[in-house]
Amino acid sequence: MTRPARAPAAARNLADLFYASVDTYDKARHLLYKKDGAWTGISSAEFRRAVEELSSGLRAVGVEAGDRVAILSENRPEWAFADLATLAAGAVDVPIYPNSTPAQVLHILKDSGAKAVFVSRAAQAAKVAEVRPQLPALLHVICMDDDGPGGTTLAGLQEKGRPALAADPEAVRRRAASLGSDDLATIIYTSGTTGEPKGVMLSHGNIASNVAAAAAVFPVFGPDDLALSFLPLCHIFERMAGHYLMLSRGVTVAYAESVEAVPANMTEVRPTVVFSVPRLYEKMHARIQEKVAGDPPVRQRIFRWGLRVGQESFRHRVAKTRPPAALRLRRALAERLVFAKIKKRVGGRLRVFVSGGAPLSRELAEFFGAVGLLILEGYGLTETSPVITVNRPEDFRPGTVGPPVEGVEVKIAPDGEILTRGPHVMKGYYKKPEATAEAIDGQGWFHTGDVGVLEDGFLTITDRKKDIIVTSGGKNIAPQPIEGALKRSPLIADAVMIGNKRNFAAALVVPKFDALEKWAAARGISFRDREDLVHRPEIVAHYEQAVKEATDGLARFEQIKKIALLPREFSLEGGELTPTLKVKRRVVEQKYKDMIDRMYEAAPAR
Repeated sequence: MTRPARAPAAARNLADLFYASVDTYDKARHLLYKKDGAWTGISSAEFRRAVEELSSGLRAVGVEAGDRVAILSENRPEWAFADLATLAAGAVDVPIYPNSTPAQVLHILKDSGAKAVFVSRAAQAAKVAEVRPQLPALLHVICMDDDGPGGTTLAGLQEKGRPALAADPEAVRRRAASLGSDDLATIIYTSGTTGEPKGVMLSHGNIASNVAAAAAVFPVFGPDDLALSFLPLCHIFERMAGHYLMLSRGVTVAYAESVEAVPANMTEVRPTVVFSVPRLYEKMHARIQEKVAGDPPVRQRIFRWGLRVGQESFRHRVAKTRPPAALRLRRALAERLVFAKIKKRVGGRLRVFVSGGAPLSRELAEFFGAVGLLILEGYGLTETSPVITVNRPEDFRPGTVGPPVEGVEVKIAPDGEILTRGPHVMKGYYKKPEATAEAIDGQGWFHTGDVGVLEDGFLTITDRKKDIIVTSGGKNIAPQPIEGALKRSPLIADAVMIGNKRNFAAALVVPKFDALEKWAAARGISFRDREDLVHRPEIVAHYEQAVKEATDGLARFEQIKKIALLPREFSLEGGELTPTLKVKRRVVEQKYKDMIDRMYEAAPAR
């Protein structure tokens, strides 16, 4: 049973939030990380000491208020140390995705004018070393690992900060307390799905207001809870929710070893809350379905029965009605026979998943709700700190992204675009006043670029404004819901609709290769490799039928008339995904331009 959180008072700045957290909760294990095969705890006192020593060290090497300090690192305790030390010094931190290329690192360090950069390990230090001759403003490279090449180590910087801290133990806290809510806290470069990344300037007050609004939505979180952190901390969703919000509620944060290790780490630390993007839930759902497909027929029937019972119970929960006694008994039996095994795979203690970053399909939300793993979907952008709306634990509607959080205004423009106004809206784009003026109008409304509807206070996202397909016949098609319907097929991993300025809709389809290869083997279809497999006529025909079934209920102009199967999944390394695992539609269209052109040049569409 989780103790109610003794929530600190609302913070004026993010350093105040940190101090309130370590003072209020004073935990033996405030942070957790895995070392030499064992989970190791960092106490509140150790957390505070590391942050203060680093902050004092930054001042000792010449980092002053307003200077930019970058962080190029995977999720780990030192990321939190570097972030909070930078903020407490009055400086501005600039997070960089750890999978960034040297060219991307160069752009962010140069554009921001960073004076210092924290790097996690040798591989990240090498990226900086490669581009450093082009960075005259960069004076310090601080490696978190002791074996980092050259520069200063984290331990060395802490050592530099100790004399000043010993002479005046409250110096860092006083400096932090002097920060105002309008002071710039961070510059976060957008992931660039549609062009060159822009630096989003967020103030201490922007993010602190969003933390307070999110805390009001989730008052049940407290010091007995544990969150598993694996979304990149350089992304504002994980940073606000998995970092600052968890600090404000006294929740212990465990840093996953890697994204690949998340399933194992879940069973080890047994989290009670997880923040993630839909792709995690899609993969979890696929693994469950594959496991069930391999079970004996009797167990498959039990699973389907349990799922029907869970779905009926979940409908009562959504409607806030009491299920009949007979249904409650069946639900209890389904819990023992079916759902407990699924919950065990995520540690057995999980109380809530929170989803953001991209649209979550209603069917996926209802599936996990049926098995007793509630997913609460929210919505926001980097420019809005990020949360605009979110479903509540006691009031949610699958398929929507919930009502606005406290203090946030939302309205729908005449063309369907979602607009928002409030303390969460960014100060602007760094060194880009024209782009800022285009995004924020004279009344303070931020134009999100997303299209949606607001009904009974609940917001539903329908698509990205720039992603809307306009056919040569003048028909408008919103691709995301259709792509979502395709991805619910057990054979389809991803899909990108095509058709802008064309005479019909088509799609690039990425198969779920494990499932496809099993399907092909069961039918005696031989193939040399995946490139050969996706061009087999019988395979193409099978996928055409699957796509036809998924789109038959749509208007004729929305139905996908032709498909092309891709021989590999989208990936970060391939450039088709952003660091937050959203598909870069324009990159995909350019990369497969020849394939798309051949699709439209071939025989007439069916």
